Amino acid sequence: MFFAKVRERFALLDFVEELWGSYRKRMPHLVRCPEVLDGLVQLRRFARRVAIVTSGTADNQLGKIQQTGLAEAMDAYALSGVEGVWSVRDRGQALWHDSRRGRMGVGDNLTADIAGGRAAGLRTIWIDRGAWPGVDHQADHVVTDVLHAIEILHGSNEDGGSRWQQR
Repeated sequence: MFFAKVRERFALLDFVEELWGSYRKRMPHLVRCPEVLDGLVQLRRFARRVAIVTSGTADNQLGKIQQTGLAEAMDAYALSGVEGVWSVRDRGQALWHDSRRGRMGVGDNLTADIAGGRAAGLRTIWIDRGAWPGVDHQADHVVTDVLHAIEILHGSNEDGGSRWQQR
């Protein structure tokens, strides 16, 4: 476990569980996403509806959503732990977008976000962070970060330009 290594490396007296608990308590206050927030505000200005769906730890994810200002920038958000429904993955998030072309899901997990979104009838954008090398995906678009996904959702560069790969 990461915090066991931190404890050992820095000769800390705190128990691993205490270090983990302190980190989880502070994490929502450390997350910043001004560019993402700006992009989502722009999407909503063009009458697009956006929501966050996450299967992460409810208190932590809710804290991040509230602390970053995303709560005010969303039409809705749902946390699986609060809703009593858990996806097959234990953490992460997906952004759902309702456009004129139909609903679209964005996420970084091929199983929960992309396969799950496609099973729900959504077009999908996969945020590929290199964790799934060589995997045959079924995503409609592949990007390297959420800002590129927002560009697709906004409708700019729909021709599959150099910033992303279109399926």
